[in-house]
Order: sequence, then C-alpha cells, then structure tokens
Amino acid sequence: MADIPALPPGRPQVPAADQTLRILSFLARQRGPVPARTVATGLGIPRSSVYHLLATLHEHQFVVHLPEEQRWGLGIAAFELAGGYSRQQPLARLGRPVLADLVDRAGESAHLAVMHGRDVLYIVEERASRRPALVTDVGVRLPAHLTATGRAMLAALPREQVRALFPDAASFSDRTGRGPGRPGELRELLREVRSRGWAFEDGEVTLGLASVGVAVLDHVGWPIAAIAVTYPADGERDPAAVAALLAPAARELERRIRGTRPAPL
Repeated sequence: MADIPALPPGRPQVPAADQTLRILSFLARQRGPVPARTVATGLGIPRSSVYHLLATLHEHQFVVHLPEEQRWGLGIAAFELAGGYSRQQPLARLGRPVLADLVDRAGESAHLAVMHGRDVLYIVEERASRRPALVTDVGVRLPAHLTATGRAMLAALPREQVRALFPDAASFSDRTGRGPGRPGELRELLREVRSRGWAFEDGEVTLGLASVGVAVLDHVGWPIAAIAVTYPADGERDPAAVAALLAPAARELERRIRGTRPAPL
C-alpha cells in the first residue's frame, strides 16, 4: 500500500472533509442536540458552510434535525459507526474479563451490548454454568426499548436524542406483547431508570427471563455500552441486589476503557 502523503501543518488537503469530521466530533462531545450557530461558533466555521454540511449529513442519517427546537444531534448512522468500532473487538476484549468475573459473582449469565440505531448489538456473552442459552448471543440485535441494556443506555442519552430515535408509535417493535409501545410510555420508563440508576425488564425479550442492566459511560457521560445479567423470572433474585453486583463491573469497564489506574483500596 502506498504511503499516505504528509499534509502541510494546519492546512487540510480536503477542507470540506475536515470540516465534516470536526462537526461530527463536536456533536459527539455535546450532552444533547445543539443549534447550528453553536456548531459554527465552537468550530470557527462559517454558518453557511455549517448548514450545507449538516444538510448533507442529514441526508445520510449521520445527524438528525429537531425542527421545533432548531437543533442538531447525532443520527442513526453515527451510532452504526460506533457499533462498527465495537465489532472490531477493542471494547469486547476489554469487557470479556469483566463479564467473566461478574458471572462468577452473580452465578447468572451476563452480556455486553452497544447501541446500534434503535437496537442494541450484543458483542460479548458469558454464560453461567447450567444456565440456558439466551437470545443475546454475540452479533444479535434486539430492540433497545425492550432490553435492560438498551434502556440503561437510552436513559443516559439526552432526552432530545431519545425523541429523535423514537419519534412515534411506528418506531416501536414488539416481541412478547410487553413493553412500551409509545413515546410517552418510554419516557416514563426511562424516568424510572434514571431515578434507580439501573434498568430492568421482565419477559419483554424472552418470556420467563428477566434482566437488569447498567450503562457504561465515557469521560463526558455518554453511554458507550451497557452490561446486564439475565436470570429466571420465577426465581427469588432481587433486581436491586443484582444491580449492586453490576454497578462495580460497569465502573471497572469504564476504568479500562479510559486507561486509568484502579482506585486504591
């Protein structure tokens, strides 16, 4: 493969491509959708250029536009890029030993998932001994609003981003006849998740099984993944007790992702 030529310092060879990538990076650092003028001011790009680039990104679903608020946020295609990164193993490799330890402590199967549009994509599954196979195998996609991992990540997203992903009843799918089917129902469910600090589903993915999930956050508080434990719903497991096992596992994965040292005991 030919060497990539060095660029003159401070002078991008393709200014439009440079500006487009800067816009996507800028939006990824925000806690929620922002006005175009905020993008232009923050990056020092002419507002007219920002509007043109945002329009092109919108056509390809890398950004979404909230016309009532005149704000722009990341779109489904941007989430798919994040899923593509995860499929290339770095996050899976960091998460696998964390989940193996979690399974040892919980005695139940655990999995790691990332957002993929309106779905979650499972990238690690650690099955506990003598526990049945789950539908959450590696590479499987499930509706985010039905899963514990998806709900944990959705609750950590800005409300405007959730509204862009689930704008109406047509955005919701169903598996077992349970779970939210309208934006208002999802908003109420996510409000409960934020209040508790963990997500729960009972029979909404598979009848007879329940799951508890906790989000894994990056350095600016964005949900880059979630971990969950699944167990028989007719057992005597306390979801809050399961969440207490999940929380330190999620914090450990965050530490590994950020490359920080373990906290002293």
